[in-house]
Amino acid sequence: MLRPFRVAAFSLASLATAGAALADPPTPPMPAKPKQVVIISFDSARDIPQWKRSRALAQRTGAHFTYFLSCVFLLSPETRKEYTAPGKTPGKSNIGFAASKQEVAERLEQIGLAAHEGHDVASHACGHFDGKDWNQADWLKEFASFEHILENAYAINGIAAEPPGWRDFARHAVVGFRAPYLSTGKALYEALPAAGYRFDASGVSQGPALPAAGNGIMHFSLPQIPEGPESRPVIAMDYNLYVRHSGGFERPRKADAFADRTYQAFRAAFDTQYRGKRIPLELGFHFTLMNDGAYWNALERFAGEVCVKSDVECISFRDYISRQDGSQRQVSVGG
Repeated sequence: MLRPFRVAAFSLASLATAGAALADPPTPPMPAKPKQVVIISFDSARDIPQWKRSRALAQRTGAHFTYFLSCVFLLSPETRKEYTAPGKTPGKSNIGFAASKQEVAERLEQIGLAAHEGHDVASHACGHFDGKDWNQADWLKEFASFEHILENAYAINGIAAEPPGWRDFARHAVVGFRAPYLSTGKALYEALPAAGYRFDASGVSQGPALPAAGNGIMHFSLPQIPEGPESRPVIAMDYNLYVRHSGGFERPRKADAFADRTYQAFRAAFDTQYRGKRIPLELGFHFTLMNDGAYWNALERFAGEVCVKSDVECISFRDYISRQDGSQRQVSVGG
């Protein structure tokens, strides 16, 4: 006869064995989240110190930027009539021209260095005119002016020592566009693929949004993000923040406060995606130091924190679309 305590022990052992046999299989690990993408861009790309400052920021953080270049800044007062905008007389521009031949030479050097370092040089058209009423032929004329002036900038301005590969770069590397004033229309979207562009970054969305393909190109949008004490939405671009903060007038005494508000808005928008769906976050800037550089100061603080994360990539628009099809050929200047 079995002793009672042995029966209990046997029963417990049997239950343990049965439990092991009936246990659920281990849950497979959750798939890793994709890296958070941040796309930082600059419109007009004029001032030489800001070229250098942005490239230095990229070198510190490992970021790659998109520079939307206005081609009038590759023409001096002496060569400005090389450009004729649709419906305008030669030499007209809403944003002026380069100050001198020397300034053009310095800007061309910065463009070449940026391209060599892997940044994306894209088009912001030429004279910064509002093209909402232009037809397709007008847009194609503006695109042709951009390509001609970029490709021939050294020769047009009589600048010696055109670097090897410059013309190949000008013909093939510029694949993106952002419209002045973010002003778009049907004719623009018909002209862009006809001119060989592969992406447009002129849109605005209610929040971070995935780019959408259409009309043969990829469409990106600057998001509206919550900002300020009342979390009111504002387009994630320095000029829009400048208007929000100071009505478009300089208030340098409040620069630190404006920089902090901007940083907080950028960081909150980033954190929402980083902890959530990881939709790419787009941020736009100009080379103008509005409110005593508040928005660039916020950018440097933000990029210095997030672009260095192992699961974050601060990349250009061209980088992003090249990953979608794996076919984008990198074009370098200087061999």
